[in-house]
Amino acid sequence: MAEASPDTDLGGPPRVAIIAAIVLAVVAIGVVLVIAATRQTPSQPVVIPDVPAPQAADPACRALAAALPQRLGDYQRAPLAAPAPPGASAWRAGPDGEPVVLRCGLERPADFVVGSPIQVVDRVQWFQVAAQQQSAGDAGRATWYTVDRPVYLALTLPSGSGPTPIQQLSEVIDRTIAAAAIDPAPAR
Repeated sequence: MAEASPDTDLGGPPRVAIIAAIVLAVVAIGVVLVIAATRQTPSQPVVIPDVPAPQAADPACRALAAALPQRLGDYQRAPLAAPAPPGASAWRAGPDGEPVVLRCGLERPADFVVGSPIQVVDRVQWFQVAAQQQSAGDAGRATWYTVDRPVYLALTLPSGSGPTPIQQLSEVIDRTIAAAAIDPAPAR
């Protein structure tokens, strides 16, 4: 009996059809994986505790809110849980990551007194509040207040956030809200 040559039709599908089916299956799997990888899980709204913000409705806070970016480095603008405190905004690096929180129109921080150390970032003067001044949900985070604007702004950064959020927000604050003389409380 003679052996069949590789080109002999043994009754199965043509070799080209098998190769085309395999290529089509691989491409389909690749497309599904790309779609799954790029699809983002909707993030949960950020819960921000309410604190007194008597100047949150000030025109400076409204102008700043309109100028805030959608991204701060790796952080994407995040929705706020209702009821959202007036003058508050948040960004997250992932769906459940610790947020960067900005509040506008707050009262002067109690620790900001004559002689307090100030950090200047892109023409904006910042004062870091002591850990006990932060709200209970901010453990391990750093909160900075702008002290050279007509309204106080507080920026709470998650641990390991790096300098990008404060740098980008300093640029927006400097463009949007005019500088004012600092007004620390008398030293205790």
